[in-house]
Amino acid sequence: MVNQLYGREILESECVNVDFEKLEESGRIETSGFFLKKGQEYCRRCNTKITPIEFNNCFCGQPCTYCTNCLQMGKVRRCSKFFHTPEPNQFEISKDPVLAWKGTLSNQQREASEEIIQSIDSNEVRLLWAVAGAGKTEMLFPGIEKAIKAHKRICLASPRVDVCLELAPRIQKAFPNVSMSVLYGGMEETYTYTQLVVATTHQLYRFKEAFDLLIIDEIDAFPFKLDEALHFAVDKARKPQSALIYLTATPDRSDQKKISQKKLKASILPARYHGHPLPIPIVIREPNWEKSLLKPKQATKVFKEITKRLDLQKKFLLFIPNIEWMETFEIILQRRFKEARFEAVHSQDDQRKQKVLLMREKKLDFLMTTTILERGVTFPDIDVLVIGADDRIFTESSLVQIAGRAGRSPEYPTGEVLYFHDGMTIEMKRAIRQIRKMNTIAKKRGLLLT
Repeated sequence: MVNQLYGREILESECVNVDFEKLEESGRIETSGFFLKKGQEYCRRCNTKITPIEFNNCFCGQPCTYCTNCLQMGKVRRCSKFFHTPEPNQFEISKDPVLAWKGTLSNQQREASEEIIQSIDSNEVRLLWAVAGAGKTEMLFPGIEKAIKAHKRICLASPRVDVCLELAPRIQKAFPNVSMSVLYGGMEETYTYTQLVVATTHQLYRFKEAFDLLIIDEIDAFPFKLDEALHFAVDKARKPQSALIYLTATPDRSDQKKISQKKLKASILPARYHGHPLPIPIVIREPNWEKSLLKPKQATKVFKEITKRLDLQKKFLLFIPNIEWMETFEIILQRRFKEARFEAVHSQDDQRKQKVLLMREKKLDFLMTTTILERGVTFPDIDVLVIGADDRIFTESSLVQIAGRAGRSPEYPTGEVLYFHDGMTIEMKRAIRQIRKMNTIAKKRGLLLT
């Protein structure tokens, strides 16, 4: 199939079911694994400078080496070949309606949506700064609809697999008659050529000048924020004339400065779509929490708050700083709360999709998690407890995102957020300050119901 390469740049080994004879007719471009820039070799896929290493047993029979930066996506050697075919935008005309979503946008959402459409029409860059629960996805729908009707190719990407898996069914439901694929590491289905693509940002390495509209969600999330190679992948995946929309609830200080200096166009939404303020985190001192919480019989504030919620049958998320401590603490909770139904999830858990589903179906009383669920997942009626909020893993951005898991539903807009700590950190203070600031702005704009 020729269309397997439309807008793609992939290794020969990744060309599954590709008719290379037909590719000759469709403008196939063949390039080497590395390219030279100022006498230095760079990886063609991720633009990383190649550090000379010994690799003499390559099947090419020549002195060879490979890129270690994007190794998890397949080895790019000096002797590798990449194949690319220009994006032709060959899509079947979508059946009506293109957009099946029947919801309505609030005034602030509609204003942001119109600004997004303007940026798409003008092929420019825009940042959508919207608090968690503002309805970012729904604001994108009118712009995506217009792009689809114009036969443009669209990609929604996120650094997190969980965000993509949460986003994909919502996009497919909104655009049921539009071809769509979901791309992430370890996916079960093979790649197919579609007009809509939902993908992790790492998957953008495999595209070249493919997208007329590229939307990057959660730009502050690890690893996208600090990875220059992923930013290169974004630039490579979009067409020279294309629109780029960034989404975040917590832009970093650099982006905030660009916005204030008018160097970056931005749409700012300080209020949730249901008009209720963001829950302000409550800080609770839990001295020496790392050791005290691992003693099952010890009376602690954490155990008190867990007991209270179990008695009230109130669902909650329990955020933990790291996997190793969480696995030990899970055993403690099993002994202390023998009747409670709960699971623990983390980045190395191959059952995390199923466990999240159990929580969504209300078959669990609570879910223990690392920062893997700090964003992109929605449960309608939950509280949020953060153990060890003073741990360095919890940055201002992650703490704001975690707080944003509570109170997202208009039926349950007032969930509680508790930060347990053994000493307030600057990141905790900044997170609470940012949440208060957005509530203040929203109130001044008359966007809050209370």
